[in-house]
Amino acid sequence: MTVAAERIAADPVIARRSMIDSQLRVSGINEDWLIAAFARIAREDFVPAAARGHAYIDRAIPLDGGHALPAPLVQALMLQAAAPRAEDKALVVGCGSEYLATLLRPMVATLDTVSAAEAAAQASGMGQHSLILIDGAIEALPAGLAAELAEGGRIVAGLVEGSLTRLVLGRKTAGAIALQTIAEIGIPVLGEFARPKSWSF
Repeated sequence: MTVAAERIAADPVIARRSMIDSQLRVSGINEDWLIAAFARIAREDFVPAAARGHAYIDRAIPLDGGHALPAPLVQALMLQAAAPRAEDKALVVGCGSEYLATLLRPMVATLDTVSAAEAAAQASGMGQHSLILIDGAIEALPAGLAAELAEGGRIVAGLVEGSLTRLVLGRKTAGAIALQTIAEIGIPVLGEFARPKSWSF
């Protein structure tokens, strides 16, 4: 490791600035509100203790329970696509870390959080939301979670398609959610949202 790399790894503030400049800005994340959010929140506080020294690397970080915290660029692209509004009633389906929810919270009117297991299992009942962010990639969106999205609302998530994952933005119109691909990018898969397996003969 070079002296410069050691200095970045040892100082989270320097690492955070390096992440913004070398990962986010060069990938088109330049909105002031997004840069300010990533500069303000200490990502190292949302990873296991053993991972604090590399909290700002440009790839996913393993978490407990078989989950992973997506790379910073993935979550920046999610927030950019979501375009949070001050009047939004938002819901974040977590990956085992509160980092994305903490980034989003000051940008919306209200924010609820739910684990991936709870979101995949429970029926509608949390109250409808105008914005839902799923902090990982899913194979299928449960009807109960889809019902949580209000008419005209937006949902941003990773979508598993074969061996690829894509970042998608969905809007609810006439009760149906139509998905639009934002980017093809590596996103940790949330196993709780696996598509039900069908019998084959």
